[in-house]
Amino acid sequence: MSGIDYFVLVATLLIIAAVGVWQMRREHGLSGYLRGDSRLGWGTIGLSVMATQASAITFLSLPGQAFENGMAFIQNYFGLPLALIVVAAVFVPIYRRLNVFTAYEYLGKRFDGKTRLLGAGLFLLQRGLAAGITIYAPAIILSTVLGWRLDATIVGTGALVIIYTVSGGSRAVAVTQKYQMAVIAVGMVVEFIILIGRLPAGVSLGEATMLAGAMGKLDTVSFSLDPERRYTVWTGVLGGFFLSLSYFGTDQSQVSRYLAGTSLRESRLGLMFNAVLKIPMQAFILFLGVMVFVFYQFERPPVHFNQTAWTQVAAGEEGERLRVLAGEFGAAHTAKASALGAWLDARERGDTAGETVARAAVMVARDTADAARTETKEVLLASAAKVPAKDSDYVFITFVLTYLPVGLVGLLVAVILCAALSSTSSELAALGSTSAVDIYRHVVRPEASDAHSVTVSRWLTGLWGVVAVGFALFANLVENLIEAVNILGSIFYGTVLGMFLVAFFLKRVAGTAVFIGAVLAQTLVLVCFFSLSIGYLWYNLIGCAACVLLAVIAQLIVGGRARVAE
Repeated sequence: MSGIDYFVLVATLLIIAAVGVWQMRREHGLSGYLRGDSRLGWGTIGLSVMATQASAITFLSLPGQAFENGMAFIQNYFGLPLALIVVAAVFVPIYRRLNVFTAYEYLGKRFDGKTRLLGAGLFLLQRGLAAGITIYAPAIILSTVLGWRLDATIVGTGALVIIYTVSGGSRAVAVTQKYQMAVIAVGMVVEFIILIGRLPAGVSLGEATMLAGAMGKLDTVSFSLDPERRYTVWTGVLGGFFLSLSYFGTDQSQVSRYLAGTSLRESRLGLMFNAVLKIPMQAFILFLGVMVFVFYQFERPPVHFNQTAWTQVAAGEEGERLRVLAGEFGAAHTAKASALGAWLDARERGDTAGETVARAAVMVARDTADAARTETKEVLLASAAKVPAKDSDYVFITFVLTYLPVGLVGLLVAVILCAALSSTSSELAALGSTSAVDIYRHVVRPEASDAHSVTVSRWLTGLWGVVAVGFALFANLVENLIEAVNILGSIFYGTVLGMFLVAFFLKRVAGTAVFIGAVLAQTLVLVCFFSLSIGYLWYNLIGCAACVLLAVIAQLIVGGRARVAE
């Protein structure tokens, strides 16, 4: 990056951080630190909820997901709007009526202490690991931009976000997220405009879209009933519904966002803001990735987008083979770009026969190029350096660093880092507050003062940051980052959601029964995950249904009188 890019990057981050510090200047109590004393309007809540979910992974990995697999991932979100309506109608009024700090406090009031600890424990395990992935994502950027070792970059990025989070609080996080989302929105729109402008002369947005569709990148909806297929209408509407319901309704990183609203109405409107805008935002980012794919059909991309890994292995005994594959890829790409030009010319002339011939040539050249890329990945994976073969997470940042003008590179890197700071800070703050409220104040020191609890929450937030950094050091072993986060959530979310649904709707089920049902359901999900090959979104439905059913059965066997939360 140039000096101007560094200036834009640092200035953007410092301004947003300064706003956060200013917002926290009067926050001293536990309620102010954890909930911002419920002073946020629906707009801030809506943007904060969106920013918490839209981490750096969204803006780094989602375009790469579209580059590889097209728009099909959007089906993952089809159940989200209905889930947010249910959360707004059912979950939010109960949380606000009971005036809880965390969602798991409600489980303690409705059931008992052990059930509260189980719900909090499952959240801490899942979100602690997920926080590691959200730290890993921006570390990819910095290591690529600055040429640093990835592990050292992970530690440095993690330290930055820990300091940012521990020194802030709920209101600071929420307010800074509002400005971060503004930077993100501007940056992504500017990126799209520049991308379309860099397409070859004569290739309009409409023609680029046509090419993307012809090459299978716009296949958005699938009604396949194959349970092993990851993204279909059914996995999105059913599995995606339960994933979103659990995430927005029971995950403390989200619950804390809308509990900060000035009223029930503001909290609900903030959620409806996301119900309306979330799918269009994700679709836009995926379409941006598709357009990057079209751009690289004309402009030659690297044979492997993780150039640091490729260079490392190419310097060893596998180097000759990698260079041969790069040559084969380059030749195939040149042939493909030429055939694409012929295809568009024939289309413009109305030459149907010529268009058919050129299209066939494009597909042959594409298959040859894809084969070279696939073999390159296999060589990298089998090398002595054990370099990860995946490179989709590097697609978008490679384009940004290579083709954006001076100044905008810094802005786009700032966009992704803003997303990383906002999402990870929400996660770490939720981990710290849950540990302090549901474990420390509940088990270790129930009589702790608010001031003492704030101090403990800060220390626990920092500790969870260290845990997340530790996991981030191993995140290069996972799949595409956006999928990895959803897989991890799907393993645990269903069980936690089942506990809350029993609490809301099955008033005769007591704490011991739901505790037994949740433990058995989580065990079932883990067994299924490691033994079956079904789409991961189904585990949300399986875990939820199993928890509810097994809790009812356990109640019939062990009995016990249920509490009523007041």
